[in-house]
Amino acid sequence: MANFPKQIILDHGSGGKASQELIETVFLPFFDNPLLREMNDSAVFEINGTRFAFSTDSYTVNPIIFPGGNIGSLAIHGTVNDLTMRGAKPLYLSVGFILEEGLPGDILQEIVGSMQKAAQEANVLVVTGDTKVVPKGQVDKIFINTSGIGVITSKLNISGQNAQPGDLILINGTIGDHGMCILCQREGLSFQAPLESDTAPLNSLVENILQTSPHIHVMRDPTRGGVATTLNEIAHQSQVGIEIWEESLPFKDSVLGAAELLGIDPLYLANEGKVLIFVAPEEAEKILAQMRAHPYGKDAAIIGEVKAEPKAKVWMRTQLRSKRLIDMLSGEPLPRIC
Repeated sequence: MANFPKQIILDHGSGGKASQELIETVFLPFFDNPLLREMNDSAVFEINGTRFAFSTDSYTVNPIIFPGGNIGSLAIHGTVNDLTMRGAKPLYLSVGFILEEGLPGDILQEIVGSMQKAAQEANVLVVTGDTKVVPKGQVDKIFINTSGIGVITSKLNISGQNAQPGDLILINGTIGDHGMCILCQREGLSFQAPLESDTAPLNSLVENILQTSPHIHVMRDPTRGGVATTLNEIAHQSQVGIEIWEESLPFKDSVLGAAELLGIDPLYLANEGKVLIFVAPEEAEKILAQMRAHPYGKDAAIIGEVKAEPKAKVWMRTQLRSKRLIDMLSGEPLPRIC
């Protein structure tokens, strides 16, 4: 294969351009099938007239415990949210642990306890799993894999391919909280306003939204690569243009301040409790009100609009009414974010 990488580098795990190239040149050629080719958060398939969503993810975040959560709650939330993004009701999860020899037992207990609480809040069951222990130094403390299955009861087809010109784009709250929290914890940085991860299960919020409107076209949680990369993925999948409005983007002052200090664009920072929703314009205000009534949506905002042209491009309309191209993440500014 002409574009097969000579070796794997950290950039390949960024969720940006390098990750996309790795998938397209390595994994798709070997595993290619219609479900995988859709490149959505979960695969959706039908068995005996019932639609299901299936998803898997692995978590290697460093540090493993951070303000607002830890690697365990993050793992449960992440797979619950990936199922939810296809309109599914998450039901059952598997959990796989790779543990480093010497990991303190009280740390493992704290992580597993947080997973139990996260599963209870999301109303899902962990029904199977696996544990491996490797010699000290062969893994960094603990890695976790979660897979999940959910059922889709509505007739909606929610997919990254379905964004339509005229759709308005909503987000349920402030951008970049998780990524900036992890960065500051890792580097030992502290600010007057404390930074905390936004990790959360979004299935109850999305369930309320789906009951509000039948005109939702796309839902996606902007994790690795942040809002900027996720919007680029959707623009490519749907072959549309996407315009976001600088004055409407919700950020915590602490995140903006830290990003400015560190020279980081917060649009590329990971989120673990946010959903981007593409919806018919006449439904947007109704959905916005529903989001703001939920604890995980109180800072919800309409942040942009889908355009017919130029296709597969994302740009920002600045407060000065100029336009700035927003590209997919290139490189890996902060590895092991989730």
